[in-house]
Amino acid sequence: MAARPRVVVIGAGLLGCALADELTERGWTDVTVLDQGRPASADAPGLVFQTDPDRTLTRFAQYTVAKYSALTLDGGWCFQPVGGLELAITPERLAELKRRHGWATSWGVRSYLRSPAECAELHPLLDAAKVLGGLHTPGDGLAKPRRAAEAQARRATGRGARFLTGQRVTAVERSAGRVTGVVTGTDRFRADVVVSCAGVGAPEIGRLVDLTVPLVPVAQHYARTTALPSLAGDNDDFTEAGKPVLRHGGLTVREHVDRLGIGHAAPRTAEPFARADFEQPWAEAARLLPALGDAKVEHGVTSLVAATPDGRPLVGEHLDLDGFWIAEAVAFSHTAGVAREVARWLVDGQPRLDLHTSDLARFERVQLAPDHVRERAIRTFAGTRHDEPRRPLRTSPFYERHVALGACFAETGGWERPVWFSANETLPELSRVPSAEARTAGAEAIVARERVAVFDLTPATRLEVTGPGALPFLQTMTTNQIGHAPGAVTYTLLLGEDGGVRSDLTVACLDADRFHVGANSALDVDWLRRHLPGDGTVQIHETTGGTCCLGLRGPLVPQVLPALSTVDEGALDTYVGNVPVLALRSPYEPDWELHTSADLGRLLWDTLWEAGQPHGIVAAGHEALTSLRLEDGRRTWGVDFTAEHDPYEAGLGFAVRMDKGYFLGRDALLGRSATTVGRALTSLVTEDLVRGKEPVYFEGHPAGYVTSAARGHTVGENLAYAWLPIECAKPGTPVEIEYFGERVSAVVADSAERTRRTA
Repeated sequence: MAARPRVVVIGAGLLGCALADELTERGWTDVTVLDQGRPASADAPGLVFQTDPDRTLTRFAQYTVAKYSALTLDGGWCFQPVGGLELAITPERLAELKRRHGWATSWGVRSYLRSPAECAELHPLLDAAKVLGGLHTPGDGLAKPRRAAEAQARRATGRGARFLTGQRVTAVERSAGRVTGVVTGTDRFRADVVVSCAGVGAPEIGRLVDLTVPLVPVAQHYARTTALPSLAGDNDDFTEAGKPVLRHGGLTVREHVDRLGIGHAAPRTAEPFARADFEQPWAEAARLLPALGDAKVEHGVTSLVAATPDGRPLVGEHLDLDGFWIAEAVAFSHTAGVAREVARWLVDGQPRLDLHTSDLARFERVQLAPDHVRERAIRTFAGTRHDEPRRPLRTSPFYERHVALGACFAETGGWERPVWFSANETLPELSRVPSAEARTAGAEAIVARERVAVFDLTPATRLEVTGPGALPFLQTMTTNQIGHAPGAVTYTLLLGEDGGVRSDLTVACLDADRFHVGANSALDVDWLRRHLPGDGTVQIHETTGGTCCLGLRGPLVPQVLPALSTVDEGALDTYVGNVPVLALRSPYEPDWELHTSADLGRLLWDTLWEAGQPHGIVAAGHEALTSLRLEDGRRTWGVDFTAEHDPYEAGLGFAVRMDKGYFLGRDALLGRSATTVGRALTSLVTEDLVRGKEPVYFEGHPAGYVTSAARGHTVGENLAYAWLPIECAKPGTPVEIEYFGERVSAVVADSAERTRRTA
């Protein structure tokens, strides 16, 4: 690719303008932004809320606030920090706001929990008697979408970009697996990079390049009221608003000089605004704001918003067409932040933030089915919880056995995964679990530690890497020395060029040119396939759907499976009864994994279950597994560490072999070690149980955040992982965790000592 490639951005909305601005600022000035010419709605409310449970989405919004606060257009503001005020009218919602306050603190967003009286003081139109409290975020506020887009477009134009309207894209040209140009109804534009920022039109653009873009257009109603006497004189036409934006569930309220704008997320696709459909949101708003009693809807509009199944953006490059990128389903609050990361990704070769929850490649193929996308996207956008989606979508061969044992299921990656089993509610180990919450899972964990338990590990991604170049490929892609003797099992890491951990893998050598790879998600498959050598010497086959896996754990495993009694770790082909299995155990995982084909899964379960009965075997769920892994001092990628952390910060330096030769990310690790890090993933023992994502305080000030937490049922302690500055990470250091508005005492633990005690 040329040093300054030709870039075509499809879509001149706020995101497309922001991307052109970010690219040209970094020296990529040959940028053409194409748009059909339909103007953005002047009624867009322009609400910016920063706090989200997803740290990356919050970081997007923080940058959006910072950037648009500094923008003006012809003397007019682009962002005004009037603040945001989220309201609670039920105890459950108040508890949720306390948790959101914790998220805000963890991610560096200033926020305050407010009493009903304080809420009414911040927004005098609010009836304090109708609320139990609120969450006030002073840095949230209002933006001018058109104004912000035009301001960024002007800056980009000044650096060489051009914006063309009346350009409907009809084709994307390609050659030898690369994008070469964009064709519209009237012109052709040569391009080395094409980025789709087409909004609700993205699926149509995707079809031009054989790419499924999993989003649907959903309706968002917005109405302006007639003039309110109670607002007379409060605002002028320049400032427009001075009171914080109100948010209550799917309802939002902002000022428009002497009127209010009321927004409502509708659980439907494209339908025009109808006053009858707005009666319920209006009544809800009027209950909170008595001043609406004599007002009416003066003007209403329904706009279409791009929604995805999980409510997060879609960012990334087409796997099969180099140079074609998408940045779609981006909320207004996230526009500048997403644009910056896409620009970094294009110009620098990778983003700086962890984007795994926004990456286009995060969905499994089954999750891209049109009906599934539509159902989940509408439900997620509207925030409904009463209307459960159709389930199950994916089940392992053990599903019927799980149902018979009373499994409580949760969905992960489309799979039904047991959380705990009601059949274990009579286990004698229950008497040793003090907490009323998760007692059954606690008993399952104790059995797994003291007898034997079986876990369904089928949802984990499994690959087979084969070919004469398989070993060199895996050596180049991962950090550890991959064992090349049949039976060798290696725990290893995938890094980015900056040394950040993209994932962790378990690699088992089955033959000189055949390796079993245990991965985390579809993102790992995508990453490995993008780096395949072009000579055809390596093939990657995902085997997850056609295979299944059971984890067997506990000191009585050798009695249940005598064939494993003389093997500490490694991989071997053996039989469990009449079922051929690949049995493997890595040095980092205490479980034996038993892999077989899906058609033999039920027989494998029944054989193990029968063999385990004399030894008190139980089926155990994911909650017990989480408890055990924290006791063992094991970390989970995507939860405890991400691409923003290097191996030494995450406590995974043991999986890095700098002396083995080149591997991806090695150069970035030169000079780094466990003694040079400025932060560390730290083990904590907490006074009370927490959940994860809570802020951690050191000497009264926020210092870090919890990543995961659980009761350590077999060690009798509440355990957590947290990111902390290295000076706070010494064993014995006292800290506090804010949990639902209250401080919980904790102390930094010696994770190595805890691991020895649980071995």
